[in-house]
Amino acid sequence: MMKIRKAVIPAAGWGTRFLPATKALPKEMLPLANKPLIQYTVEEAISSGMEQIIIVTSSGKRAIEDHFDRDLALEYILEQKGERGLLEEVRRIADLANICYIRQKEQLGLGHAILSAEELIGREPFAVFLPDDIFDAKVPLLKQMVEVYQRYQGSVLAVRRVAKEETRRYGIIKPKQIEERVYQVLDVVEKPEEAPSDLAILGRYILTPEIFEALETTPPGWGGEIQLSDGLALMLQKQAVYGYEFEGEYYDAGNPLGLLKATVALALSHPRIGADFKEYLRGLSTHL
Repeated sequence: MMKIRKAVIPAAGWGTRFLPATKALPKEMLPLANKPLIQYTVEEAISSGMEQIIIVTSSGKRAIEDHFDRDLALEYILEQKGERGLLEEVRRIADLANICYIRQKEQLGLGHAILSAEELIGREPFAVFLPDDIFDAKVPLLKQMVEVYQRYQGSVLAVRRVAKEETRRYGIIKPKQIEERVYQVLDVVEKPEEAPSDLAILGRYILTPEIFEALETTPPGWGGEIQLSDGLALMLQKQAVYGYEFEGEYYDAGNPLGLLKATVALALSHPRIGADFKEYLRGLSTHL
């Protein structure tokens, strides 16, 4: 059984829900507490054992590459000021991982973004991390999913239950439970009018390389885009796919309200600012 070594992080979208903030700044670089969104994702990938990270970008995303690169001028200034802690932190970011970048020349959907990484992935299983989705768990979510992959040797999707009225916002699985928190996926439907369950797919995947063959024959679906959910539905005809109902907290940071909620939650648990922030919120509560 091949080890999961490579991770794909799609980061080519326009970020229109955050305009005008994202007119010149990539959505993935929006701050969440004291780090940009995408850094949480990269750190989760490394903590889950990923050895190579492929970030799918597009025009206007140069700030992502700069963030994970060395900045010798900044390092020099910090060193001159005696800011050893900050210096170590910016150097740590540059040394986090072996990262490579590939351009998605047209934003044609999540399935298309993953397909653009095929040559770099090759014929091995890999992970997909959506940077909008932030997970806070004692054991990193992808690491939990790797254990399921090792048991069943098939693609694994992170799922969780959502309210019935929210199912139209997600890809939804038709499940067959095979153990606690683990389901065999019988079908996948993107943003359904009539949902087959209340188990929604969230932004972590382990995929076998057969997904590329499925995506190559997947026609444009919801929104005129090549949907990963549609590719998974095709792949189900040839091999088993599993859903894992994960343990941990989930924050949808892909919209302004969700990003604010995630910021509050993570700031409260931050080792340096958490206590002061909690005191500040207590003061605000008298005005609400």
